[in-house]
Amino acid sequence: MMRRPPKQQYAAICYRVKKKGVYEVLLLTSRDTGRWVIPKGWPMAGKKAHAVAEREAYEEAGVKGKAEKDLFGFYHYRKTLSNGFKIPVQVQVHLLEVQEMLKDFPEKGSRRLEWVSPAEAAERVNEPELKALFHRVAELMQVPASAQTKAIG
Repeated sequence: MMRRPPKQQYAAICYRVKKKGVYEVLLLTSRDTGRWVIPKGWPMAGKKAHAVAEREAYEEAGVKGKAEKDLFGFYHYRKTLSNGFKIPVQVQVHLLEVQEMLKDFPEKGSRRLEWVSPAEAAERVNEPELKALFHRVAELMQVPASAQTKAIG
């Protein structure tokens, strides 16, 4: 049996800087299994990858901000479709600095949102490659906030 190439999705690791230069990342629960995930979605006609990541962050978590155009990394998982089939998916991840949290957004009430440290996020997610991305975020965010633009961007 031939293996199909993975389907592509785009995602955002949403982060914010708290007082004293402490960084947090946003996790949300998936609507089907309730596991911890990041906002992600399928390609959209006419939108670049980072713009899709921004849109998904808005729709799923109610956050607005600018996603980095350069990708931060990838992770893979198997998505279960409504017919029960599982398909391989490659997720291209972009960092997104949150500038605003909205009170109302399309998927409000269907997910739980939590701001946590990057290390805590790595503990909560299931996908090994996504865990590694959060560990990388934790390393980058040990740099003082004043020097962060160069470290992340």
